[in-house]
Amino acid sequence: MDDALHDDDSAETPPSVLPVVPELSQLMVHLLKSVLYRDDDDRLWASLLRLQARVREQAAVLLLDLVLDEAEGHAFLKSRPDPDESEGAPRLPRLVARRPLSYPVSLMLALLRKRMAEFDAGGGDTRLVLSRDDIAELMRVFLPDGTNEARLIDQVDATISKVVDLGFLRHLKAATDSAQDRGHYEVRRILKAFVDAQWLAEFDARMEVYRTALSASPAGPPAEATDKAAPSKGGADA
Repeated sequence: MDDALHDDDSAETPPSVLPVVPELSQLMVHLLKSVLYRDDDDRLWASLLRLQARVREQAAVLLLDLVLDEAEGHAFLKSRPDPDESEGAPRLPRLVARRPLSYPVSLMLALLRKRMAEFDAGGGDTRLVLSRDDIAELMRVFLPDGTNEARLIDQVDATISKVVDLGFLRHLKAATDSAQDRGHYEVRRILKAFVDAQWLAEFDARMEVYRTALSASPAGPPAEATDKAAPSKGGADA
């Protein structure tokens, strides 16, 4: 009788089922919450390289794909593209909804991506660090004429905060308490994965549209939607 019960118990567990690895659970939770950076957690990054096949399997259940860039040192989960509606395929559910980005945020992302391309072309250090004044100077030419300095800085600060929340900028701790040493930001290299080469190639055309809108309206152009999602909000590309 006992033997029969043991036989039944073993039959309920298919031999093909792999045991749950604590590292795998930790990886999935981290990736669903945010981007994983090699520099932030060497141990978890090593686990991802070892278990990436299983991470991809688990992500696929949620209709997500693992984007792993070993050269740049980051990984995140991205929603699978919607099927072609003309083929009558059902629309896939999304773990995270798409969110439109405002004109200032879209503009700052484009300018930072272009600045990163110029920085990479020059070789040298892999970390692009900009001050708040540097970022304000990038934005200045695309903001409405007559914007005073105080208003410009307020708008730049608000936009920087949103881009930090999106995970594309990281505020660096000041080495000293001097005003000159405050307000520096690292441009996270994951920006390259979200603002890709094709999007960047259209940069000049986008900027011309913005300039035209600025000329027509002192208040600036209306908010522009973009299909780029925040990597720090849910990990998955919406």
